[in-house]
Amino acid sequence: MKVLSVNVGRLTPVPYTDHPQGLTGIDKRPVAGPVRVSAPGPKGTGGSGLAGDEIADLRHHGGDDQAVYAFAREDLDAWERALDRPLAPGAFGENLTTEGVDVSEALIGERWRIGADLLLEVTSGRVPCLTFQGHLGEKQWVKRFTREGAPGAYLRVIEPGEVRAGDPLEIVHRPDHDVTVAVAFRAVTIERNLLPRLLAAGEALHPGEREQALKYVAKYGG
Repeated sequence: MKVLSVNVGRLTPVPYTDHPQGLTGIDKRPVAGPVRVSAPGPKGTGGSGLAGDEIADLRHHGGDDQAVYAFAREDLDAWERALDRPLAPGAFGENLTTEGVDVSEALIGERWRIGADLLLEVTSGRVPCLTFQGHLGEKQWVKRFTREGAPGAYLRVIEPGEVRAGDPLEIVHRPDHDVTVAVAFRAVTIERNLLPRLLAAGEALHPGEREQALKYVAKYGG
């Protein structure tokens, strides 16, 4: 298991005209050499955890609980076949393109040691947006990506450090529950009845998703 590519993005105009910010950092490109990774601060003010990676819409992206986005090269390969087009590392806006890791089956709260110092913790799956759809130029992409149910993982920074292409990735902690990234993703998108199940992940769960689960239980029971 390893990091195949480290990808960062610069702000560029969005690929459609009615976006409120007008800019996006979704177009991430591989970089050579080490990149510093640290907790960026609370959502709304903190951006990406990777130095040099720019985020325009701080309301919906970035912050401590979405500091790093990882996506598996194996899933990119599957989408290459489905879309009949090449997809370079970073094509889905991911900071880390991994190899040998089933990212969407990672458990919420699972911890990854990358390289010598960096320690990350899985918090949630990536919910697709219209910027993602416009970036890829695929019609009905949001629905198609959601239906596939393999969203990749957001992670928070537990211990800061540097990451570079080729760094080994080791799973050093797996919590005692069965809430995977894929399950959490389905719960907040197309299978809302799964929301109560997410509470088993405890405080490791992304706070926004935990709030959704608590509201669902308060209204419908769990």
